[in-house]
Amino acid sequence: MAQRTLSDSETALVDLIRSSEWMLRVLAAVRDERVADAWVGAGALRDLVWGERYGPGFSPERVRDVDVAFFDPHDLSRGNDERVEERLGQRLPGVPWEARNQAAVHTWYHGKFGGDPVEPLASIHDALATWPETATAVAVRLGSDDTIEICAPFGLDDLLGGVWRRNPRQISVERSLARLARHQPQTRWPAVTVIPPR
Repeated sequence: MAQRTLSDSETALVDLIRSSEWMLRVLAAVRDERVADAWVGAGALRDLVWGERYGPGFSPERVRDVDVAFFDPHDLSRGNDERVEERLGQRLPGVPWEARNQAAVHTWYHGKFGGDPVEPLASIHDALATWPETATAVAVRLGSDDTIEICAPFGLDDLLGGVWRRNPRQISVERSLARLARHQPQTRWPAVTVIPPR
């Protein structure tokens, strides 16, 4: 089967990922552990892109967590997340792994964040479309042939363009403001544009 041609933005993201030995090791660990439909995204990917494009460079030791989104509808238990984190930790120690089964989000989201109960998610793409900011609603994975696959429900413009913007699908303005205060994107990446949550 012929491989499709990457867009300019996809090529730019792949090039940034390939420039980081640390990120490639992370992606290889997730692939080699054979977790069900597993992707790496959110903050670690944003830190790489924004550190290199809008800040002082990327420092793996400053990554708070490595979000591994996987999709396993056959085991919705919290223990499944914990087992995946343990397996990844054994394969690549020293990485702050945080694995979450996106098929199980509806079982705990309301209890943790309040608001209305959420519907079960149908796929990784569906899950990413609920993540808090458009720039971090992006995940990647390493294929068996070392190609880098990208899942980006909102595209790559905000991630590559350095735009912090609330994704209104599931996150409230109040929670978005709290995230903005906690993450302080304009302090960490001075050239990033913040669109205030409304």
